[in-house]
Amino acid sequence: MFRVGYRCLQWLDKQEQNTVIFVSFGTTTSLTKEQIIEIAIGLEKSEQKFIWVLREADRGDASKDYVTLELPKGYEDRLKGRGLVVREWAPQLEILAHQATGGFMSHCGWNSCMESISMGVPIVAWPMHSDQPTNSVLITNILKVGVTVKDWKWRDQIVVAEDVENAVRALMTTKKGTEMRMRAVEMGGGVRESVKEDGVSWLQLQSFIAHITR
Repeated sequence: MFRVGYRCLQWLDKQEQNTVIFVSFGTTTSLTKEQIIEIAIGLEKSEQKFIWVLREADRGDASKDYVTLELPKGYEDRLKGRGLVVREWAPQLEILAHQATGGFMSHCGWNSCMESISMGVPIVAWPMHSDQPTNSVLITNILKVGVTVKDWKWRDQIVVAEDVENAVRALMTTKKGTEMRMRAVEMGGGVRESVKEDGVSWLQLQSFIAHITR
């Protein structure tokens, strides 16, 4: 586990600032074989550097044709140096904190959203279930620190490679994406200040503790 984490960070150390997109969909999401292939092709066609966490947990229910973690033939060899596929645990917070990481393709779970924003990293939003659609709207429409790869109303349809490619390019290569990154950095500074001693979140926590311990 720790060797894998070290390998991720060592690989990031070799990349330029804000040039890598981190792709991870959390611990409760399973994707079909077809969707995995579309993501793989989309990432390749985007021509952007990436770390993609494709966990063993994503095998899901084999009876429902969920992934066997098989990528297109020669995929990893072809993208060696530009893309890193991780099939085990990866240190998400450390990856998001790394200066080479410029974007995060995420399911928009609340913890992932907060970690990404606190590290000043904008998001390619791909909600899957639960609170994620609402979090996605917050990220993209209200805070404006992300773009959507899959609108929630199309949740039952496969996202094709072209949509993955376009969303990644929009965040990583356009002026609008740069502006989102700047907003995320500014917002992240505010989040980190709020949890310091005497920060807003810190004071609220102390108030809560005082209330329940009276």
